[in-house]
Amino acid sequence: MSYESGSLECRKLFDAKESLIKLMESLDCLKNTEAINFKLQEIYKEIEEMHEERRKLELKN
Repeated sequence: MSYESGSLECRKLFDAKESLIKLMESLDCLKNTEAINFKLQEIYKEIEEMHEERRKLELKN
């Protein structure tokens, strides 16, 4: 992912998503991590929704 401009809140959400991606990639090569990866994907989706809502708010202002 590339850098995305916006508020500090957007940047923090973006960074959180980046960290989750790295974590999921690290766990990908390990055995018996499917359930953990599934949970992390769900968390990623929640953060993505928060990020999208924040982007919409910033576009309105």
